[in-house]
Formats: sequence, C-alpha cells, structure tokens
Amino acid sequence: MNFDVTTLHGRRADQRWNRMVVGDVLERVTWSEPDKTALVGWTGAYGSEEFSRVSYRQADACANRIAHALRDEGLERGDRVLLYCENSVEAVLLLFGIAKAGLVGVPVNPNLAPDVLIWVIDHVDIKFAVVDAEFRSRAGGVLDAAGIRNTVTIPIGGPVPADTRSFADWIDGKPETEVEEVLHADDIWSLVFTSGTTSMPKASMTSHTYSYITAFAYAMSLSRGLDNERDLTMCTFLPILYHCGHNSTVLPALISGGTMVLGRRPDPVGLAEAVTAERVTAVWAGSPAWVLKLADIALEQERFDLTGLTVVMFSWGAIRPDIGERLRSACGDDVKMLEVFGQTEAMSCYRFWPDSEPEKFRQSMNGVNYVGHPNPMLAANIVDFDGESLRGRPGEAGEAVYRSPVLTAGYYNDLPATEEAFRGGWFHSGDSCTYDDDGMQIMVDRYKDIVKSGGENISSVRVEGVLSTHPAVERVAVIGLPDEKWGERVVAVVTLRQTDGTSVDELLEFSRARLAGHEAPKQVVVVDSMPETVGGKIMKYKLRELLS
Repeated sequence: MNFDVTTLHGRRADQRWNRMVVGDVLERVTWSEPDKTALVGWTGAYGSEEFSRVSYRQADACANRIAHALRDEGLERGDRVLLYCENSVEAVLLLFGIAKAGLVGVPVNPNLAPDVLIWVIDHVDIKFAVVDAEFRSRAGGVLDAAGIRNTVTIPIGGPVPADTRSFADWIDGKPETEVEEVLHADDIWSLVFTSGTTSMPKASMTSHTYSYITAFAYAMSLSRGLDNERDLTMCTFLPILYHCGHNSTVLPALISGGTMVLGRRPDPVGLAEAVTAERVTAVWAGSPAWVLKLADIALEQERFDLTGLTVVMFSWGAIRPDIGERLRSACGDDVKMLEVFGQTEAMSCYRFWPDSEPEKFRQSMNGVNYVGHPNPMLAANIVDFDGESLRGRPGEAGEAVYRSPVLTAGYYNDLPATEEAFRGGWFHSGDSCTYDDDGMQIMVDRYKDIVKSGGENISSVRVEGVLSTHPAVERVAVIGLPDEKWGERVVAVVTLRQTDGTSVDELLEFSRARLAGHEAPKQVVVVDSMPETVGGKIMKYKLRELLS
C-alpha cells in the first residue's frame, strides 16, 4: 500500500478504504447492520425465492458472486453489459455486481423497436447480456445477430431456454469475496439512454460521483418526517432500471441504511398492498395521476393502510385541485407531497413541496407550473438565445441550464451532441422556463411541446393545468396540430371521469373563460385512454401521429 503525503492536488481516491463507488454501498452497511433487510421483491419482482427478500450481508455477497461471474466470462475493465430487463431484485443486484467488477451497465427498455436495439448494441459495443425470460424471444434474434450468444436469463415470465443459464445457476459457487479492482468516483459505471422520438436515443454517461451524490440528495428529501434516516423504507412499482430511477429510489434507500421495496411494473393495487405490508415511508409515484390512483384505492378499500407514508414523490404534470386533500385522507396528516423536476442527464434537480408554498401551489391549479427550488447542489439559471441570464427579468421565457456534480459526463460516442449540450459551460436542458417576481422558476414547456400558433408560443403545460381543474376531466394532453391559418392550432386531448352531460362545447367554453384567446384550445378530442409510457407519462408524439 503506497501513500502520498506530499501532493496536494491531482490526487485520486481509488482504494477500497477511501473511494466513492457504487459497488461499495452494500458492503459498507454490513459493518453496522448486516442482517437488516436491504431489498424486498414484491410478487413478480424476483425469479427465485432466495431473492424475494435479502439482507445487506446477503445482497453484498450476491453482488460479489455476480462480479466474479462477469469476470469469468472474460469481460475486462469498462466492457458494457446489457440489461434487457424490467424491475427485479436480481437485476438490481446485477447493477451492483457490474459496478464492483469495474464494468459498465447498459439497461434498456425491453419495448425498444428491434432496429433501435440493434443500433444500441452497436453504438455502445455490448459484450454480454442478461435478459428476463419474459423477453427472451423478443431479444434472442437481435442478440444472436450481434454475436452475443453467451447470455444469462433471469427466470421471470417464462422458462430458461436450453442455450442459456439461469441467473442463480450462473453465480452459484462463485466467491463471495470482493473483486480486486482499482476504481474511482469519476469512472463511468452506467450508460442510460434518453428517450428519442425523432432520432436515435443518446447514451448518458453516469459516473459513480453522479449516482452517489444523487442518492444523498434524494435521501435528504425522502427521509423527512422520520426519526432517523435508517427508518427509510422506499417503494416503487415504476421502471427504475432503464429510466435512471435506481439513482433516486434504490440508492437513496441503501445509502441511508434503509430498505427498498420493489414492484415488477405499474400496479396501483400491488403498490397499496406493498405499502401496507412493509410499512413503506416513501413512494416514487411517477405522475400526479398515479398519486391519485394510490389514494383512491386506499380510500375505496379499508384493507389498505397508507399511514406509514411521510413522502409521496412525483414528477411534474397537470395536478387536480383535490390531490392534497385526497392524499391526506388516505395517508394521514404526516404525509407530504414532493414534486421533482429534472432529467436523466441532471438528477440533482428541483424540489417543490406544495405544503410549504401553498399560494404557489394554488397558482399551479391555474396552469402556472412551479418547479420549486433547485437542490442546493444545483446551480440553475435561465438564459435567452444568446446565453444571457434572465434573472431579474420575470416573465421572459428562456432555457433552463445547470451546473452540478450531478450532471452527465457526456453522451457516449457522441461528441457533437455533448458539445451542444454543454455550450457556454452550462448543461442545456431543453426545457423552457421563466422566473416569477420572487425569482422562483416556472416550467413553461418542453421546447418540443410548445405550440406555435399565430405567432405566439403557447405552453401546453399551462393549458393542461387549467383543463385538469374541470371536474369531469381525468387526464389531459395538449398538442399542436398543423393549421393553414395559425400554423399550429391548440388541441386538447382528454379522458373523462364521467361522460354524462359533459360535452366538447362545455370544455371549450370552460377553457375560453380561463385562458387568453390564443391559448384556449381550438379543438377538444375525447378519447378512451391515453398512449403512455410504463411510468404513466403521456406520449404526445403518438397523439400527434394519431390526430394529424
């Protein structure tokens, strides 16, 4: 062991006794509470019974066996491992094993189109793959064509094919000792793909620093109202592998010495059951619509007990006026809503606590989408087209830009996109925002969702916020469609809570009474259901394709 006691800069903390890497998170808790439950898999979120509930000691030993198994496949430092999986305890442990071995995890959405998956495998040069049995037939041809034949199957949703090995058999008998590897906080341990609707997705480079600092930032918020941080029991049924959610759910729970309860896929009843059985204290609900689903189910069925919840976290979106009241009715007065606003490339994001900003929350009901305060580790600004700050110029829309240790290191193998994103020394989010008179940021819209009509830029978020206050509207998405007169016309697509007596004309009149003339929808389309991601976000591009 060599020590340097003279150099004061350019140092690297890359030894096991001083490094900050994701693979060490589980091991460090084993020195305090080795037998505490680290991970709980709800029904369907584990392939073998041994992974249904694991302690920190068991989880760390398993991650070590995974690391050795990966190295025994001939994988070398920095090689990329594909995770073609939905949520499972095995997949989470695989991420830790990948980090321990000095490899790079590449989780992808199993619903990717075959041509996109082919492109992803080639773009990042995948060397090895672990696939859920449920998706083996979907992925098999693509993996074979890419020459990736020596794969492992997590036995969820189907049998293990004869030409692959089950996850448990693959790691059986491997050493439970650490893989010896020099690792550093700035090493990239994961590539997470951003969604692409008009082009191929970009691979956001995630360092150990990014994940560690993100975890600490979220842990501070998620553990509010608890006696101590180790009491944190986090739960989600939303995808967390390929949507970067492991950084804001799994890691905050484990870095606090708490427990993570994981569901397989969105299921409001299953979520209510898990919250009840495990006395969950914090939930990642995804969208306001999912918050209401959870509350409604608990209010309808007395068997559910959500009173352990202190934080219900969701992302921005149109909010119904009764959301807070219904949530407190279901969970009790100790629960707080937490709205977060960020993206894959910048997760140390904004926090908006509606109960702490009641007046601004009331304004949110009228389409003013406050995103709250930047996390203390996030330097956030709004700039105009020339890169000049709009601070002190309330009401002028510009682009939100960030500086933080929790930023993507770049887009893998895409220098032009990286240089464009970091122009001027700030990360450009692609989100249009403005300041209010108090200096708080308001989300105007995603640039791609702004409706350009009659020379005006119209915030779809504002129009959605207004329409969502109508008692008959369940969900709403506002889009722009081509129009010979206006360039684009504002179109509101809605699903209704009730159909009797609520007409399109009534919704149009409701909008006109509350919005400026150029903002009010020119057309309302009622649909039975919205095209949405597994996380509950409405896919507006599919609505545009459907209605164009």
